[in-house]
Amino acid sequence: MEILTASAAELGRAIDARELEPLAVTQAYLDAVAQSPVADGIYARLTRERALEEAGAASKRAAAGDRLGPLDGVPVSWKDLFDTAGVATEAGSRLLAGRVPQDDCEVLRRAGAAGMVCLGKTHMSELAFSGLGINPVTATPPNRYDPDRAPGGSSSGAAASVALDLAPIAIGSDTGGSVRIPAAWNGLVGLKTTHGVISTEGVVPLAGSFDTVGPLCRTVEDAALMFEILSAHRVNLEHPTSLPFARLLVCETTMLEDCEPEPLRGFEQAVARLEDAGAKIERRPIEELVPLAELSPVLYPYEAYQYWAEAIERSPDAMFAPILDRFRSGRSVSATQYELAHHKMMELRQACADKTERFDAVIAPTVPVAPPKVEPLLADPDRFGEVNLMALRNTRLVNMLGCCALTLPTGVDAAGIMFIAGPNREEHLLQLGMAAEMALSL
Repeated sequence: MEILTASAAELGRAIDARELEPLAVTQAYLDAVAQSPVADGIYARLTRERALEEAGAASKRAAAGDRLGPLDGVPVSWKDLFDTAGVATEAGSRLLAGRVPQDDCEVLRRAGAAGMVCLGKTHMSELAFSGLGINPVTATPPNRYDPDRAPGGSSSGAAASVALDLAPIAIGSDTGGSVRIPAAWNGLVGLKTTHGVISTEGVVPLAGSFDTVGPLCRTVEDAALMFEILSAHRVNLEHPTSLPFARLLVCETTMLEDCEPEPLRGFEQAVARLEDAGAKIERRPIEELVPLAELSPVLYPYEAYQYWAEAIERSPDAMFAPILDRFRSGRSVSATQYELAHHKMMELRQACADKTERFDAVIAPTVPVAPPKVEPLLADPDRFGEVNLMALRNTRLVNMLGCCALTLPTGVDAAGIMFIAGPNREEHLLQLGMAAEMALSL
């Protein structure tokens, strides 16, 4: 088995069969990071000593036949907004330079309790407030397909660590698309979980009512195993959803509008394969998504600026200008405007749920645009803002709907297909994702 390209589940099975030893697996990844010419643009910092200590303990458990679970001894990278005891956690911003938490965040503790090995912290969009993954303040990780293009954000380094074989699995956060965009743009599986299903205790916040935690990985099986660990919810993948019985809705309102050719080609190609495998596809508009999308400029900037205003206004020059501008757009939003927008969002959320309840999932292009070139966006802040909002359009609607979602590769580079299911339906979504993954890989 080639360690660096194996899925997390495959590594776990090889450890269980004593074909691989956890310490050797971790050392292989640490060596790969040390030898990679792009690793400094992916990892903000390694936790080498911790990784070797945790891998050594996992090796002893494996030798004794006393493993803690299927991913015991498997390394994982962490986005740099997950608190790590004694290690800087700076969320891609000079505003948090030198911030060293005393304790691990809850999800890192859960992963450790399952025997997983902490490799290090990955670069990200500044304070997680961009879907592009471009961060001149710290680093912009490379895109798997073209290093001159944006990697997707805000979990940019998380995606790059897996896509470029420097971690078997990564943990990111998703407030408006921050797991799914970089997963789609780097040919990975990404799971956006239901708000509140996985703890955000000890996670640097952006917008508390939308922040979620989820994995970026190579397979749906890996996503399911990681979801189990982080949420303590059991997922049965022994009986994946049968595609001939699956009912899928293509949303023709908003999510398909103004899609660029390659993302649209990838999506339609994937839809055709799902249909060939027996899935029942319907196409219809969901008109409520139009007014829902119009609420995002009120909801997101208001929450983000309310939390970060003091730190931002103390040192505004420390920030990347387009991100600073996006935060400051929340200054003009009043509490009353926010409350009215939130109330309207909940009404539209229920209306959309009523329209889609008979479907197993709504499907859409994960991102309606292909990864843009980085340099032109750095040279044009207005264009940066426009492209950023377009990249976030489809994924952000899912957060506003309160749903869970899964993005899968389509076979077209940097183009993903997103499966959207109702709140707390992760097990169903992952079962469907297993069946879809098999159909799309044929």
